[in-house]
Amino acid sequence: MIYLGILQVSGNFHEVIAGQLYRSSQPSDGQLADYVKSSGIRTIINLRGENENSGWYRDETATAATLGVQHIDFPMSARKRLGAERVAQLVQIMRDAPKPILIHCKSGSDRTGLASAIYVYRVAGLDEETAEHQLSIWFGHLSIPYLSSAYAMDRSWNDIEHGTDAATNVSDALAQVI
Repeated sequence: MIYLGILQVSGNFHEVIAGQLYRSSQPSDGQLADYVKSSGIRTIINLRGENENSGWYRDETATAATLGVQHIDFPMSARKRLGAERVAQLVQIMRDAPKPILIHCKSGSDRTGLASAIYVYRVAGLDEETAEHQLSIWFGHLSIPYLSSAYAMDRSWNDIEHGTDAATNVSDALAQVI
């Protein structure tokens, strides 16, 4: 539990693939400026979605604009499986976005873990085991089958790995987008 607390205090910021993808929890203005300076971030992908009425969102978009960083909203729910069409959309966004990319949600654990795994597997072309590591306790992802709301992220990853159920024919969906 202490480790999970440290993740939150540290912003859960991690390098996924050097020069390409970084992940974090919801960054403060100061953290975002630090990430841009230290890692050269050129794109932010916000998995929480557009939320003009929230201070965090207004601050993030204003800071991104000030720093000259592209800001993309891609709303995801940690409680719902990500279907093949949405996976294909996310892959296309991550392929096309100026790199390095910072991807985040609120805690940087579940949605960010799935999106990072998708990047590692579908964009960078690395193996499933390497990709799956992004959905692990090391980043704060805790999932108990059928008991944890975050289990939807594990089920989504399983669909992507095996081309089944909600993500059936992911390759076909990707081909349509490309």
